[in-house]
Amino acid sequence: MLALKLIGERRQIDRLDRRVEIATEQYDEAADRLAGLRADMRVEQKRIAKATKRISALQTDLNARAWSMYRNGPVTFLEVLLQSEDFDEFASTWDILRQLNVRDAKDVVALGEARAEARAARKALAKKEAAATREVRYMAGRKANIESQLAQRKSMLRGLESEIAALEAADAAAAAARVRAAAASRSEFTPVIEQYFPPPTRAARSEVVSVAMRYLGAPYHWGADGPNSFDCSGFTMFVYRQVGVSLAHNSGAQFGSGERVSRSDLQPGDLVFFGSPIHHVGIYVGGGSYVHAPRTGDVVRVEPLDRGDYAGAVRP
Repeated sequence: MLALKLIGERRQIDRLDRRVEIATEQYDEAADRLAGLRADMRVEQKRIAKATKRISALQTDLNARAWSMYRNGPVTFLEVLLQSEDFDEFASTWDILRQLNVRDAKDVVALGEARAEARAARKALAKKEAAATREVRYMAGRKANIESQLAQRKSMLRGLESEIAALEAADAAAAAARVRAAAASRSEFTPVIEQYFPPPTRAARSEVVSVAMRYLGAPYHWGADGPNSFDCSGFTMFVYRQVGVSLAHNSGAQFGSGERVSRSDLQPGDLVFFGSPIHHVGIYVGGGSYVHAPRTGDVVRVEPLDRGDYAGAVRP
């Protein structure tokens, strides 16, 4: 009876863990959008600064011209005519003056439009940044609420750790047995139902496995991307960064970061994904196993690739 109760409680914890994973990935996605908006803001601010500098220079020039005209009076058609030695000089001088006026007028209009455009862009981006910031705060609050529920659930089970550990050990042993049985009949673990894709054209980045293994035992922490703690997509992003590959801090975005790989074609270094919507990612290490940052309260570890919510693999 106690075993059944513990199993039921642990399943509730697992459900809460999945909710935390989803909320974490949504938080990371919102944070990525915010970072992108801030980068856009920096670009627009540079445009604004450049436009302001040009406008300032033009205004200085126009002010000097206005002051000169005030002191000397405007140059008239008659003055140009009288100061010219012949008609060709008159025509050339008058044409230059006319072109200067036209150019100045166009510059004033163009710069005014550029300044207005930059001001509007800055306003729009500031609005988007504020919206993204609110979204990040909302997601962080949602995660905190779920993690609070998770902490409460775990506190209810305090004192029963040994019984739970025994159940988890039994599950782990069963999972390992399934992997061994699959390996005995196939060179790699292959599911009964599988999506097939053409063989990848790029080589697997097997070097990331040794990098990932250096961080076994590092604690999970939502939103973290190393070097001392990680969430799932933060871990894969950090590890791949060490070999010069840039990934987003979001498992959904990482799913689109390379070639799709059939499970039968998995090679060490490929990214493996879980959930619908995708909310978890790890790195395949070979032998039907993968390394990942599992969940709150856990550490980076290697586990059998036998999760029922396996969603696919990608080779960055």
